[in-house]
Amino acid sequence: MNKFYLFLTAFVALTVQAKAQSKPQVPPTSTFNNNWSLQVVAGTQGVGADVRHGVTKNLSVRAGAAFIPVKANNVFSFSGFQSTNNVSVKFSNIHLLADFVPFKNARGFRLVGGAGYLYKATGGIEVLPTGNYKVGNYNLSSADLGTLNIDMSWKGIAPYAGIGLFKSFPQRLFNVNLDLGTYYLSKPQSKITGTEMLADNYKLEPQFDSNFKSYRWLPVVQLNFNFKIR
Repeated sequence: MNKFYLFLTAFVALTVQAKAQSKPQVPPTSTFNNNWSLQVVAGTQGVGADVRHGVTKNLSVRAGAAFIPVKANNVFSFSGFQSTNNVSVKFSNIHLLADFVPFKNARGFRLVGGAGYLYKATGGIEVLPTGNYKVGNYNLSSADLGTLNIDMSWKGIAPYAGIGLFKSFPQRLFNVNLDLGTYYLSKPQSKITGTEMLADNYKLEPQFDSNFKSYRWLPVVQLNFNFKIR
């Protein structure tokens, strides 16, 4: 009888072990399991939003848009020339980026690459003369001088490269991560428009283009607030 119970106990133990081994193994929670998120972004390229998708455990892609409108008054002063000035900066882009995790034991470090299309990328200044001026034997008012507008445009496709810090996807509902990188902008083009006595300043456009030809880097320091979708 003891041998029977010993045999029965061993049989039950082997059966339970076989069933346990036949069950599919559930992988631990990973970046790939949380493969959809919505992120709200804020940084040097403005504010916007992205949708991120995990392609594999180490690779995710995201698409989104960002914009930055900035306006300021009387930023510059010109020696011997009384005027007021208005400065505006408008950058708006749509982008497609890929995040790759190169190190298994450092999943909070990501290499980021892709490109953006800047459908609006302008910086401009409007100069409005004030007061009266004497030129030779003539007394001129601000109305006689006119106004001057200088606009620069970087519109076009801009490659992006950088790094990401902290995990791409939230393990539960929400997390925050950081992007550090830069866009390489297209060559800027200037447009100078003047009225009255300042009308001939459009001739300075080639010189402005030459002076600003190296201003093609748009640094990105950006916080991403991520919300799990799926």
